[in-house]
Amino acid sequence: MNEGIYSSPAPVNEEPLTYAPGSDERRQLKEAITSMRAEKIEIPMVIGGKPVTSGSKVQICLPHEKGFVIGHYFEGTPEHVGAAITASLEAKSGWESMSFAERASIFLKAADLISGPYRPIINAATMLGQSKNAYQAEIDAACEMADFLRFNVKYAETIYSMQPNSSKGVWNRTDWRPLEGFIFAVTPFNFTSIAGNLPTAPAIVGNTVVWKPSRTQIYSARVIMEVLMKAGLPDGVINMVLTPGQVAAETIFNHGEFTGLHYTGSVEVFSMLWRGIGDNIKKYRQYPRVVGETGGKDFVMVHASADAREAATALIRGAFEYQGQKCSAASRAYIPQSLWKEISGYMMEDLKTMKMGGPEDFTNFVNAVIDAPTFTKLAEVMVRIKSEGKAKIIAGGKCDDSVGYFIEPTVVLTDDPHYFIMEEEFFGPILSVYVYQDKDYEKTLKICDGTSIFGLTGAIFARNRHIINKSLDVLRYAAGNVYINDKPTGAVVSQQPFGGARGSGTNDKAGSLLNILRWISPRSIKENFIPPHDYRYPFMNEK
Repeated sequence: MNEGIYSSPAPVNEEPLTYAPGSDERRQLKEAITSMRAEKIEIPMVIGGKPVTSGSKVQICLPHEKGFVIGHYFEGTPEHVGAAITASLEAKSGWESMSFAERASIFLKAADLISGPYRPIINAATMLGQSKNAYQAEIDAACEMADFLRFNVKYAETIYSMQPNSSKGVWNRTDWRPLEGFIFAVTPFNFTSIAGNLPTAPAIVGNTVVWKPSRTQIYSARVIMEVLMKAGLPDGVINMVLTPGQVAAETIFNHGEFTGLHYTGSVEVFSMLWRGIGDNIKKYRQYPRVVGETGGKDFVMVHASADAREAATALIRGAFEYQGQKCSAASRAYIPQSLWKEISGYMMEDLKTMKMGGPEDFTNFVNAVIDAPTFTKLAEVMVRIKSEGKAKIIAGGKCDDSVGYFIEPTVVLTDDPHYFIMEEEFFGPILSVYVYQDKDYEKTLKICDGTSIFGLTGAIFARNRHIINKSLDVLRYAAGNVYINDKPTGAVVSQQPFGGARGSGTNDKAGSLLNILRWISPRSIKENFIPPHDYRYPFMNEK
């Protein structure tokens, strides 16, 4: 048996590659895309480390080329979910008793595989299956995924080293136990890295997991599972089930060993899941941990002292990168009258040069939205705006699903800061703008704070430091991640721990030590080296 107090390698944020013309990474990525398009794969569930098929195969089509079938996945049943629960519970004892160094080495190897030989593969899978351009796939699937794995290992190591003080004759210790039972991880389509982080973060500290990826992210989810298995993850530690969410939830929430939910997705589904947990609370061995990030109606607050070019660029990137399908995407902007003409001018110039199409063409900045229901919802928003006459589409607004699910980057101007386009989350390339009188900045700050149920991200553009401080104060609870003179997207693991409160979730900060703490149940241990032999205390003596 090896003995030692080990220290994992110091993590460093993975540097994004450029994919510039002529670069080796560009060639490798294009080759991976070509190879994947030529191969029609079948994706099984993974339960107890084994591939599991079913009698139901579902097509996987490209969002930007909806008639192109790139593969199929096997849809699961309640019985498959039950089998995954059993596998996770059977694996638990061996997994949590494994030394942390050995557990950690698996995830560190997975990070090196993702940022190394699997880099073009996981990026290409994300580009094809989720319609992301090369840069958006790179910063997500390769870089952030590797960052989550490396930094979470270090966070766990830091937690384990946090030990209490001891007095003379006593040794106090903290046993950082995993939770009893199994974790249910429910992951979204929009970030491959989140799909990887939600099941692995609890697993790093000894938990076992039933993982249900989004049906529109399964194509890249299978790469994550392949990498983890290649890195040496024992059978049953993470089990991937490909079922509808309701099917998985009904089985899991009725099981007494359910112990935690790690979720990213919509407010509606999160509320439904939380309600399901509450309805079954008496069945559980312990109160389940609920960690969730839902969404946002993220703001950009521009002051008259701001630089117009900087604000315009942040709005373009923040609103339209990955078609606005980021929970942190810039969705509503408050712009002073004195800067509106200049800012809108820069934005219109940029939009004229912006190309839209499939991610295989690297010159396209905008790609397709994820699927038909999303396209229909966004198209209906455009129709409503045009029909009600309470706002004006000043750029974009066209929708075309003849080849893929394409929505033009759209800018909507309204003089009503409470019109629905300023309050509701669309999860698409729609930026709503309210132009206010310069003298009404503080009033507009309060409108911004009170407009939305969400509290995820926001940005403040100003060069006046007093204004920045005032804005941070008024908007203190309006965003869990706030950016000064920068777009409200692009949080980096270990640099800007991510999460919001209000309707945006539990603010448990993915990419930080705080999140890892949620998957641990500490036990305090006191050892007395010389126990007393008499119950009497000195104060009881009369002399």
